Amino acid sequence: MATVVDQLDVVTDADRAYAGSRFSEVVAAIFANPYQRVWGAAGEPPLPVHKVTFRSVAAGMQRASERAIDSGADLRWGADRNGFRRLVHPNAVCLVGRWEIRERTEYSGYFAQGSTALIVARYSTCCTETRRGRFRSLSLAGKLFPTADASHATLLRTANFVTQEDIGGARTDYINDAELTNAPDLTVTRRGAGVATLLATGAAFSKVDKEPGIRQLYQISELGKAADVPTRTPEFMRLKVSPAQPRIAGADLDFRDEVMAQIFDRGDPTPRRTLSFTIEVTDQGTSSGPPFRIRRSFSNWRSIGTLVFDNAVVSGNGDAVLHFNHPTWRNDRNDPKTATRIGGKKVAS
Repeated sequence: MATVVDQLDVVTDADRAYAGSRFSEVVAAIFANPYQRVWGAAGEPPLPVHKVTFRSVAAGMQRASERAIDSGADLRWGADRNGFRRLVHPNAVCLVGRWEIRERTEYSGYFAQGSTALIVARYSTCCTETRRGRFRSLSLAGKLFPTADASHATLLRTANFVTQEDIGGARTDYINDAELTNAPDLTVTRRGAGVATLLATGAAFSKVDKEPGIRQLYQISELGKAADVPTRTPEFMRLKVSPAQPRIAGADLDFRDEVMAQIFDRGDPTPRRTLSFTIEVTDQGTSSGPPFRIRRSFSNWRSIGTLVFDNAVVSGNGDAVLHFNHPTWRNDRNDPKTATRIGGKKVAS
């Protein structure tokens, strides 16, 4: 398997020319080079653990932040077709499935009742630590395709979201207990020796955008929406593993093996189960505390739908080629004219 090399991670002509993608092509890309040909089979190599270092973050995080916001591309292959090293969330498992909104809502686009979308997601951890029993920050980024047809031929623009646990880290042993929100807490001291890396990450995002700790959800509420329909976006979203999912035992278990075991039996290439999450939203939440210890408080969470994943892979392309656009901050989340980064530049707000 080719090795991902460090490249200048900047917005390219290919990023600017993005006009959408096909679900089947994105799925084919992430399954093209798995680290293990059959997950958990005898003789397969251990999953690699890509390290996060202060040096790499300090040197490249501002460019990476600009790219994350300015590029809408779903796949970023790079000059050598091996992608780009992720600086902060390099270790992940990719998931494929379906987003469904079942309950009546006051929201637009793919937050409206009856919405069904295909989804490609990346479940990762920040930063180097992947094992159970240590401080780590679990995160789920998702990419919604506005179709239920996995073989669609038309290029489709996607809607992306990012959810995470406490950005500083949490000691959540099972993914079943993780609460992933688009507005996570921040406890800087939990990062231990990685505090400088965390601060460098926050500083880089602050230079290119506003409110780096919250990722708004308007891409979903604008997906598939007619131009004359007002945008109506929930302020907060929370994803939780459905109560019916089993709990995967194992001391020091890598979260990627935990996720894979929800869907597969070791050594068997055929998916045997699904991994489901509940989709909850609310417009009621507050933030408090100093910048190094931010606490979010929410009320009136309401379950409106499900995420059901029926396939997964841990792969080189999933770690280096699959890309998720980070929505720029809007002072009014429903009004694109209030965006704080336009045309690749931060604007006064």
